[in-house]
Amino acid sequence: MIAFILKFWQLLSGIFLGWGLGANDASNVFGTGVASNLIKYRNAIILTAVFVIVGALMEGEKTFDTIGKLNSTLTLNTAFIASFAAGLTVFIMTVLKLPISTSQAIVGAILGISIYYRQDVDFGKLTKIFICWVTTPLGAAIISFLLYKIIDFILSKFKYGERKIHTFVKIGVVISGCLGAYSLGANNVANVTGVFVGADMINPFWGTLIGGLSIALGVLTYSKNVMLTVGKNITTLGPLTAFIAVLGQAITVYIFTQIGVPVSTSQAIVGAVAGVGLVKGMQVINMKTIFNIVIGWVSTPVSGALVAMGLCFFIKP
Repeated sequence: MIAFILKFWQLLSGIFLGWGLGANDASNVFGTGVASNLIKYRNAIILTAVFVIVGALMEGEKTFDTIGKLNSTLTLNTAFIASFAAGLTVFIMTVLKLPISTSQAIVGAILGISIYYRQDVDFGKLTKIFICWVTTPLGAAIISFLLYKIIDFILSKFKYGERKIHTFVKIGVVISGCLGAYSLGANNVANVTGVFVGADMINPFWGTLIGGLSIALGVLTYSKNVMLTVGKNITTLGPLTAFIAVLGQAITVYIFTQIGVPVSTSQAIVGAVAGVGLVKGMQVINMKTIFNIVIGWVSTPVSGALVAMGLCFFIKP
């Protein structure tokens, strides 16, 4: 009984991280649709929660190996520290209003533990992760650029009326949002429970289930403010272009799921918006936004590493 309570307490750090992930990243899924009044907030969070869990259960295991085996010597205690450090990092950077990536926070925390205890990491996996981080916004920009060209060609060729286009966008927002939620669950569930699966505390099925439920909990309980804020920023593009941007982001994250690397949905949506902006000839992304992305790439994993090293010093697992 005591062992069970101890394991549950350790797993709470992952649930806390998953809750924060859901609360923040739901904005990248249905934020546009809610802010544009194309879908009600209540319906949006229900769909997001459902498809996050489905995505986690169906394909979440694909990214477990990358996170869970980045440091193959993680114990239950160090897995707890890694997860808790990532959760604290996400929370602190959210309070400071700095760009966050749960993927980068958990990888930074694992690296911090590895440095503190002078443990080896899998540099092959680490290199793969870094390359995917850099190419996430670029890939999203290219995909959104191509999507806009294709959809714009179809709409202009068949000369649909304004009412039909509105209906098309409304349906498209729901479909792209569901795909985005599915991709979020499939890609990011490893950030939540991957270290515990890697430490053999739980098996992959329970990892995907607990991780998916914790992300869904964050979506259902604390996502409204972030969703509306981000959604209003994106809808400056207009309903059609905003829908394309969200679809581009969802496809990008899904592709990286197949590669087996958790990536940032926030950076994917920024890249997708930039891709649409290139087609429209609009200045939708400025140097400040690019600077914030770079800051996020550097500060999030570094912060995660420093917090993890500090916890190792005080907790001494």
